Amino acid sequence: MSLAASLGYGEKDRLLIVNADDYGLCHSTNTGIQQLLLEGAVSSATIMMPCGWAREAALWSASYPQADVGIHLTFTSEWDSYKWGPVNRNGVTSSLTDKEGYFPKDSASFERQADPDQVKEEMTAQIEMALSLGMKPTHADNHMGSLYGLATGRNFLPQVLEVCAKFGLPFRLPRYLQQDNGVVAPPELEEQARQLASLADSMGVVILDYLAGLPFSLQAGETYGSLKEEMKRLLRGLRPGVTEIIIHPSHVTEELRAFHGQPEKRGMELELFRDEDIRRTLQEENIRLIRWGELQRLQHGRSGHPN
Repeated sequence: MSLAASLGYGEKDRLLIVNADDYGLCHSTNTGIQQLLLEGAVSSATIMMPCGWAREAALWSASYPQADVGIHLTFTSEWDSYKWGPVNRNGVTSSLTDKEGYFPKDSASFERQADPDQVKEEMTAQIEMALSLGMKPTHADNHMGSLYGLATGRNFLPQVLEVCAKFGLPFRLPRYLQQDNGVVAPPELEEQARQLASLADSMGVVILDYLAGLPFSLQAGETYGSLKEEMKRLLRGLRPGVTEIIIHPSHVTEELRAFHGQPEKRGMELELFRDEDIRRTLQEENIRLIRWGELQRLQHGRSGHPN
């Protein structure tokens, strides 16, 4: 049975989760994402627990349990003037950090040096930190794709799925791959996705059908209007099943400008799913917004995990 049918929808329904990544990054990002969650403009968000404003985000989320908020498993720290490191205070984290004690700047460095056991312990610590602040996370995903092996081929997905099964969290992993132009990915990548999906299934972790998004960085000549047109194109091309679209919204303030190289892009993404043109496209295309909580309830129902 397809994921859509398992959730109670039709086989041909196009179901969309819009997730706001990087919740907890800074106060400006927190207020922007909270606005979108309360307005229902996005389906969910995920918190970077190692960041300085994660506590504010987690406490807000505990106070607003109607908002679907998960864990943005974080193992990289990409900005030069704003850094973060492991939250595991009681275990060994030496393979996860640079010489200053922060996470590496890029995924390739992390993939080459990280010990899988230390990765698993740090993931557990990040989730347990959220739980200790009163959160009830609905799902998990990963900052900068550091756990997927995209940079070097060395992934940590068995450990991810083990932790997600333990805590009852569905995970951002696409069952099917497609290139940006909508063509299905090359056979070798399809086979890898099939194997990972089978592993997730065997461990009782619910995953997505498709994962989609636009470039994270500001493109040459990009304006809000051109970004909106690209998002409308992406929406029109969605396939039947469950797709997640990733955005990185934030209010643009001096705080954000102090460390972020392209704050304007985050401001644009704050407005995208509040925009009437985007809302109209969703209606015209009969795309239904759903939430990660629905996938989590499916996972709990299958596994008997306590809610």
